[in-house]
Amino acid sequence: MNIETLITEKNIKPTAARIHMMKIFNNATKPLSYEDLRADLPMDKATFYRNILKFESEGILNSFESNDKKRYFELKLQPHAHFVCIKCNEIECVKKVDVLLEGYEITNITINGKCKKCIEKDLV
Repeated sequence: MNIETLITEKNIKPTAARIHMMKIFNNATKPLSYEDLRADLPMDKATFYRNILKFESEGILNSFESNDKKRYFELKLQPHAHFVCIKCNEIECVKKVDVLLEGYEITNITINGKCKKCIEKDLV
């Protein structure tokens, strides 16, 4: 995916910092929080969140709050659910969840429970 094209199609100025931030999201395999990104970001926290708000309002990014009270972000490519472990706070993208609410548009599903690793640790 061409990040610069994605940004400019939404009439957002493609600054080097914005492109860098979006490339990080594009290469991520799971949602990321500010804390996950801050060491790699060429911007301060306030600038990060201003850009996040812009990208969310233009439909480029999705976000959700996890049970660790952090906000996580990812590219809005296709709707999917997230599994959040209540023990270790690990987040996994769930590609298929069969939930149908007729007449509703579902934008986010978060499933909480124990991940396989934590269940195995509890059995030992």
